[in-house]
Amino acid sequence: MSASHKPIYLDYHATTPLDPRVLEAMLPWFTENFGNAASRSHSYGWQASEAVELARGQVAKLLKADPKEIVFTSGSTEGLNMAIKGIAESSGSIGKHIITIATEHHAVLDPIEWLEKKGYEITVLPVDIYGHFDLNRLKECIRKDTIMVVVMWANNETGVLYPLTEIGMICQAAGVPLISDATQAAGKIKINPLESGVGMLTLTAHKFNGPKGVGAIYLNEKGLRVKPAALIQGGGHERGFRSGTLNVPGIVGLGMAALLRQNDLLEDGLRMKRLRDHFEKSILSTVEAVFVNGDIDSRLPTVSNVKVTAVDSQAVMNRFRSKLAISSGSACSSANPEPSHVLLAMGLSAAEAKGSFRISIGSTTTLEEVDKAAQILKDAIDAERSQSPLWQMFKQGIDIS
Repeated sequence: MSASHKPIYLDYHATTPLDPRVLEAMLPWFTENFGNAASRSHSYGWQASEAVELARGQVAKLLKADPKEIVFTSGSTEGLNMAIKGIAESSGSIGKHIITIATEHHAVLDPIEWLEKKGYEITVLPVDIYGHFDLNRLKECIRKDTIMVVVMWANNETGVLYPLTEIGMICQAAGVPLISDATQAAGKIKINPLESGVGMLTLTAHKFNGPKGVGAIYLNEKGLRVKPAALIQGGGHERGFRSGTLNVPGIVGLGMAALLRQNDLLEDGLRMKRLRDHFEKSILSTVEAVFVNGDIDSRLPTVSNVKVTAVDSQAVMNRFRSKLAISSGSACSSANPEPSHVLLAMGLSAAEAKGSFRISIGSTTTLEEVDKAAQILKDAIDAERSQSPLWQMFKQGIDIS
């Protein structure tokens, strides 16, 4: 497919393109500088180790953290499994109670469900129509046997930002560690886990123009009651938390991506917010019965999640797959696209969730792309509605819920 015929890409919360400057930094570590960072007896290993430590410092700077608090992983899913299962494994004498929220990513919910089957007690806090949960309810739910609270920094579907500093204060007062999935927040907004009282935090490079297959954990041992158990043994790499030969090219790429985001964070954030708001204004003013899901005031600048009445998002997207790449309100499997658990938790019906779309902006998105995308989406919705009995019923004032 030629560049001129590629679909407009507005699915940056799924993944982002590799920044050419990141690729340039990575390339030598695939070929001439191919050493193992754990090989301390010759220059190849020394060079690799130095590159890894430089990247560790770059990631730490993005988080306003100490480089010693950064542990490299293959990405956020591994990192969250390491954090949640590692804390659980080390907290047996304290208790088996875990608190999280209903709108977490499956990289949190699935490990917690796995622990529940092994006898852990889970409290899942509900959210309101804006995607927020009651902080007083959190206070009430913390017990003496609560071993962790897990709350994401920003929601991947709606962009809703959670008040991590307030949550951290509640957790610190109770002596319970706070774990946060910062996959979507890192590189998009300023985050400071130490100031927010976060004990462990995860991020992944490919969400901010770095390579796939590499990420990091921020691990503040002073903010944890117990040292999380290592899930992978075999050499004691990364201070014993994550054994295995380090992915030096990927780590170099993560470090460079982190460095670039530090330099461009504020300017890019403002520009992407303007593009996001422009898109929403265009859709809301030209398409009937469209609503923005979530908290429109406290959210990432990069994403818009819109609910379109009386359409199925998959059917609409089938009309423009060769022109526009966005996400639907369904968690797709090969056989059965299920409605998003995030939107259902916020009170949307299954039909409303399946009629929702996620449009996410990236650092390279242009105004022209946003305008074209809004027009493509509008035309597809209009075409789908023209053949929809549900839409005709809605227009006649009949309740279709």
